[in-house]
Amino acid sequence: MSARIEDQGDRLIVWNGNAVKRGALTPALYDAIADAMTLAQEPRIRAVILTSEGRFFCAGGDLNVLIERRKMTEPERRERVDALHDLVRAIRACPVPVIAAVEGGAAGAGLSLALACDMIVACEDAQFTAAYVKAGLVPDAGLTASLARLLSRPLAMEMCLLGRPVMAMRFAELGAVNRICPNGKALEEAQMLADTLAAGPRVAQGTIRQLVAQAYETDEADQLNAERNAMAHAAGGDEAAEGIAAFLEKRKPRF
Repeated sequence: MSARIEDQGDRLIVWNGNAVKRGALTPALYDAIADAMTLAQEPRIRAVILTSEGRFFCAGGDLNVLIERRKMTEPERRERVDALHDLVRAIRACPVPVIAAVEGGAAGAGLSLALACDMIVACEDAQFTAAYVKAGLVPDAGLTASLARLLSRPLAMEMCLLGRPVMAMRFAELGAVNRICPNGKALEEAQMLADTLAAGPRVAQGTIRQLVAQAYETDEADQLNAERNAMAHAAGGDEAAEGIAAFLEKRKPRF
């Protein structure tokens, strides 16, 4: 089985089952992620976790598939890349937080996929590699944009031009990984993070995701306006009513 969705009631886990090829991208994985992003529209869903059934989160594109694509025209190859980019857009547009639970590592488009998520939990031995250059290829799926937001220009250039792996601890120090855990515990750690998110205000979390995402590309005046509008709307909502009441009554909110 190359991919599947596990529905746990308040969260979805997307399993990349292509363990034989170190979690290389497959059409089935594309479909599973896209389906999960659609299911996440349901109010009961509070988080989505992307993980792998094997010992490696995702090795990116299958080079054997890329060899076959050499026979296509350039417009046809653009269409294939667009399909991957649509997947990244769907993750970015998800109404609930998306967490990458990374065992082993993420390389090439697998790294792009992990960085498209809102948070990354990684095992201590995980490696993150912008491996494209080693195959004479260039980054896609938003990798250059993600790295530019996270890292200094020299570090982003080093990752992309040299294709050398960055260990999880170093990536965490650079601000790209949220939590480091023992090997084999990435999903468990991601589940605990999802538990915390599930106890929070779903609508407010979704709005926060949108505000933070657009802040990287919006000037300060427009961002202030966006925050003003979002805050004015949130303050009149049911979540704010419960949250404020719980704070004043010194109890846990029931969102």
